[in-house]
Amino acid sequence: MMIVFCIVTYLIYRFSKMAYGKWSISLFHPLLLAPILLIVLISVTNVSANQYLNDTKWLTHLLGPATVAFAVPIYKNMGIIKKYIGTIVISITFGTLIAIFSSYGLSKLLHLKYDFIISILPRSITTPIAIEVSKEIGGLPTLTTVFVIITGVVGGIVGPAVIKSLSIKTPIAKGLALGMGAHGVGTNKAMEYGKTEATFSSLAMIFAALITLIWGALLIPSLMSLNIHHLF
Repeated sequence: MMIVFCIVTYLIYRFSKMAYGKWSISLFHPLLLAPILLIVLISVTNVSANQYLNDTKWLTHLLGPATVAFAVPIYKNMGIIKKYIGTIVISITFGTLIAIFSSYGLSKLLHLKYDFIISILPRSITTPIAIEVSKEIGGLPTLTTVFVIITGVVGGIVGPAVIKSLSIKTPIAKGLALGMGAHGVGTNKAMEYGKTEATFSSLAMIFAALITLIWGALLIPSLMSLNIHHLF
């Protein structure tokens, strides 16, 4: 069954990607349509979620090498990256802080439970790192993954519109914005603009993950301890 589930998952993803490429409808985005189709499939076939996750876990493990592969375009553009390294680090650092504090503020406004709040904080980084940060701070990795996907899909849809409305012209700014705001999905969208945009989007995604790892050890525990007694 493991091979069957893996093949079916791949085919559903390919179908979703072709549908999105042909019609460009937000609902057909692969990270949105594919999970919906998979949920319908395992519900109809009476397959438990745990069984499906166990049989396709090696696909999840491929996220790690896929993330590392983003280092290739970064290496090829090392010269221009060194030139703007200060701007990159400062902008991404502030971006991660805004992501964490906005998530915390919105969660408090909606009176979410502690498990939800702690799981939503790492939502603005790529899935493999977000899962590790979630484990580190005591969140629920599965729930974090859902928030990461939602953030990526929404960012990938809204990001280009924001870039256009703000008249952002430089490839570096476009790439950093998409990578910080929508991580992997943003990087995929950045590739549609050009190689430079894709490079800096990849760089933003990697820097955001590294910086958020630091916040996971230093900032987030302190933030959650501020009003922890009021969360229950």
